[in-house]
Amino acid sequence: MKNRIKYSNEPIEARVVSDFLPSPENLVLKEKKTRVTLTLTEKSLDFFKDAAKKHKASYQAMIRRLIDFYVANQRV
Repeated sequence: MKNRIKYSNEPIEARVVSDFLPSPENLVLKEKKTRVTLTLTEKSLDFFKDAAKKHKASYQAMIRRLIDFYVANQRV
């Protein structure tokens, strides 16, 4: 059983929608980063590497986010 589509010559109402989406440049949240050398205990590094592997993320990004979170919460 096939349902056939019946077409008619009705007028189509269309309107132009303004572009309300942000540009791709505004979607990328890049902050200026500075490279530093940080010495961690083996236990701490293993913790971050294990957590990163578990969540399929970068351990360095996790450490960076942790420090950013700490800084954001220290500012009063």
